[in-house]
Amino acid sequence: MSGTPKDERYEKGAKMRRKVLGDAWVDKSEKNRNAFNNDWVDFITRGAWCDVWTRPGLAPKIRSVITLSVVLSLGHWDEFRLHLRGAVNNGWTKDEIKEMIMHAAVYAGVPASNHAMKEAEGVFTDMGM
Repeated sequence: MSGTPKDERYEKGAKMRRKVLGDAWVDKSEKNRNAFNNDWVDFITRGAWCDVWTRPGLAPKIRSVITLSVVLSLGHWDEFRLHLRGAVNNGWTKDEIKEMIMHAAVYAGVPASNHAMKEAEGVFTDMGM
């Protein structure tokens, strides 16, 4: 899909996106680009994956747990599953993720964390963990 010209920010963001989410997911996502969503993909690749995820202030592993905590708190389960895979790619263990979910129960609520546990088990099973 052609669209906004690929520049240094785009390329840097695309590289981080692949590092966190994995080639298979990004390749599938790229196949779904179209005239309607192309500008959106360019925007999040530059804005989120480059401008935020590549900043030097936090390691990708820390950014993963922040992202998981926020999407868990908001009940964005598609994003939770996606970024759970990214957290594993960034070095999080099942036990660390379990602790994050338990910690979030105190601040985001038990129902959200209860659901997150179920989502995490499904993702871990899919990943062969």
